[in-house]
Amino acid sequence: MALDSKIPQGPLADKWTKHKNDINLVNPANKRNIDVIVVGTGLAGGSAAASLAELGYNVKTFCYQDSPRRAHSIAAQGGINAAKNYQGDGDSNYRLFYDTIKGGDYRSREANVHRLAEVSGNIIDQCVAQGVPFAREYGGLLDNRSFGGVLVSRTFYAKGQTGQQLLLGAYSAMNRQINRGKIQSFNRHEMLDLVKVNGKARGIIARNLITGEIERHSGQILRRKTINNISLSFSAVTNNNS
Repeated sequence: MALDSKIPQGPLADKWTKHKNDINLVNPANKRNIDVIVVGTGLAGGSAAASLAELGYNVKTFCYQDSPRRAHSIAAQGGINAAKNYQGDGDSNYRLFYDTIKGGDYRSREANVHRLAEVSGNIIDQCVAQGVPFAREYGGLLDNRSFGGVLVSRTFYAKGQTGQQLLLGAYSAMNRQINRGKIQSFNRHEMLDLVKVNGKARGIIARNLITGEIERHSGQILRRKTINNISLSFSAVTNNNS
């Protein structure tokens, strides 16, 4: 088996920026003709689905729970890190990148972690635009706390319910797009297989867990591992259009 992470070429700090500048764009008039399938509706899948629908794509979401609100992302209660440096304690994208690599025992893909650090601030902006009630200081600014043994305060939190509040924010953004007709939500569905045409993912085979029926769905496929970068690429969409 050949493992290909599809990471762009070039210097670490410029890989994803250069890739984003070089990729082909989609005309706004054509977006409504493109169907996108998102498998999984947790924090990554839910926010990606809502953002893509906000951009004008037709989105189909699949999850095996009875509601996207039951995603396991609710268990991530400690907080969410971003290198906004609100505390003025010397935080930066590089420091977030280094701490994340080190905290992962140097097993993470460095290029992907660097991209995460780059867009971490936009993620917080998107969450705030979706209504996530982050803790705030007396003056109204978002509060930070030190978390996970790092030397700076970069963790945004919502009491002890951060994962739950983030999930509710993504879920509410999804519901807005479902009401607009841009998202079709397929709950109680399990993905069985990936449909490839000429080496490209073009659909999925899914099972309705209520009726047992086997269904075929076509579209561009977003799996959990690719959703993270894609959802981050569109992280400012909700903030710009809310």
